[in-house]
Amino acid sequence: MPKITVYGTPVSTYVRTVRLLLEEANADYDLKSVDIFNGENTSAEYLAKHPFGKVPTVEVDGEVIYESAAITSYLDTTLAGGKFGPAEPLLRSRMHQIVAIIDNYLYPSAILTIVIQRLIVPSQGGQTDEAAVKAAVAPTQKAISAIETLTVGSPYLLGSEVSIADFYLIPIFIYLSKTPEFDRIMAQAPKLQAWWQTVRALPTVKKVCG
Repeated sequence: MPKITVYGTPVSTYVRTVRLLLEEANADYDLKSVDIFNGENTSAEYLAKHPFGKVPTVEVDGEVIYESAAITSYLDTTLAGGKFGPAEPLLRSRMHQIVAIIDNYLYPSAILTIVIQRLIVPSQGGQTDEAAVKAAVAPTQKAISAIETLTVGSPYLLGSEVSIADFYLIPIFIYLSKTPEFDRIMAQAPKLQAWWQTVRALPTVKKVCG
């Protein structure tokens, strides 16, 4: 079994994506906290691993890999025999579409705006920017609608087996579901509503995101 170390802030959605894959693959790994909130990700030590200072970074038998798409692809191939990526070409393309939608369209509005303003800012004594939250609802709904259209269900995003797409979306929902905007955003997404009820109960989700 390879020696695996995950570097990153445990509450990060992308760190959780990688950990969900590792847990579902029953892999042994160490989690080394790199706190993005106090600047540990900008230390010379960490920048030597990830020149852009983002999390996570994974070290496998001394080899360093950064960027979540590269990490999940590598770990899926080497630890899980590729089982977290659908074999059927169209479904595999759907997986990549969903991941791209999350990265480019859902994360910025859902996490960087709604979740930050609703959950993080008040926890630090600040006041929510209501105008920013309001403006972020429509693009979040649009991204959710796009993922809803691509979702197969039964019960996971792409069918009967959990995939990398699920590992990306679950941590987003963990936080977004705690905001008052969640029900409105999800109102026209019945497949994703059913999906969420299934995945939130998974033991690995409770372990990583609980």
